Amino acid sequence: MKVAPAAESISKPGALCPCGSGRAFAACCEPILKRERKAATAEELMRSRFTAHAVRDFEHLHRTYRETAGTPYVPAPDAPELAWTRLVVHAHEAGARPEVAFVDFTAYFADEDGEHAVHEKSEFVREGGEWLYTRAVRSGPAPVRAAAKVGRNEPCPCGSGKKFKQCCGR
Repeated sequence: MKVAPAAESISKPGALCPCGSGRAFAACCEPILKRERKAATAEELMRSRFTAHAVRDFEHLHRTYRETAGTPYVPAPDAPELAWTRLVVHAHEAGARPEVAFVDFTAYFADEDGEHAVHEKSEFVREGGEWLYTRAVRSGPAPVRAAAKVGRNEPCPCGSGKKFKQCCGR
């Protein structure tokens, strides 16, 4: 079996974690992957799941996915060979209940055609003191919200101090 590039790089002492936190792998995601500690937040679990993809630790992915968490892990003979390169977390939001949270992120992978992005907002739930990934709430970037329409006699949003109709509304 081929070793993933990230797996080779984290074996060096003091190597940075693939999750992009800027911390050393040994102090960031490694204790979570090795079950030495639980992820304290949904974002921390998301980062550990990205790292698991990068280093091909599919067992961690299995046990942190709500649908499969309670079942024994059986390795798949045809595991994907993607080279995950980096992770950017855009937002970590609390849900309507304290045991639910959302993480908006972009994960990047590389293949022979270059680098590609997967942008997703994911839902996480805390059960029995452990965070679990439940589902993708949205794929792709967040929808753009149109700015509120400015009235003719309202101050111009450009900051000129003039009325909109006498400034940018012309």
